[in-house]
Amino acid sequence: MSTDRTPSLGLYIRRQASSVPRYVLEQTLYALVGWIPTVIGIGLRALLYRAILHMDGIAAIEAGVRLRFADQIHLGKNVYIDENVYLHACPQGIRIGDNTFIMYGSVLHVYNFRNLPHAFIHIGRDSLIGEYNILRGQGGIRIGDRVYTAPNVQILAVNHVYDDPERPMIEQGITAEGILVEDDVWIGAGAILTDGIRVGKGAVIAAGAVVTADVPPHTVVGGVPARVLKRIEAGAPRPERTVYL
Repeated sequence: MSTDRTPSLGLYIRRQASSVPRYVLEQTLYALVGWIPTVIGIGLRALLYRAILHMDGIAAIEAGVRLRFADQIHLGKNVYIDENVYLHACPQGIRIGDNTFIMYGSVLHVYNFRNLPHAFIHIGRDSLIGEYNILRGQGGIRIGDRVYTAPNVQILAVNHVYDDPERPMIEQGITAEGILVEDDVWIGAGAILTDGIRVGKGAVIAAGAVVTADVPPHTVVGGVPARVLKRIEAGAPRPERTVYL
């Protein structure tokens, strides 16, 4: 990798947008309408942001949302992006499916400045990414339909190489294998998903778990590192609780 870290205006712009004209267009729109609150701002952004990103239908984007490489962001119908969300895309970008919510303060960051071949974040339909989640997509993150994450979840598709004690870690490179979360998964508050894992359909990850290996479908996992606590089976007795539908 390059060791030239001399800051420059050109380097800054290349890490913010696909080109200088795109940078100027995107920043101009953010300055004009990115800050406007209430439904008035949402309506203006739903109209004007079509010039910089891809929308399949109406998307509600709150004030203070930061977009980088907006031409690599694709929003499905009825997507909701809450205040202070940060979406930083690169080719293959960020895709958010129909009726999916990205909640307050979350960061979806592809950060593909090493030209990794599978850097992206793709989220399915009817999902919810909770408050202050962090998704790092250097190795690719694919999240299915009806996936719900609680606050402060981290999904990190990247890891540092540190095998050589004689070399600075920054010179040893990274690994980026990717993370797959299948449909109908619930991820509890503060859980961390590490690079190279697959979470099976219908699984539940307990709050605070650190997931370092594949999670079988229809299981509950928890702990550090996470292990299977129980299997979710049809007809199994359930504790008494109030369920709101």
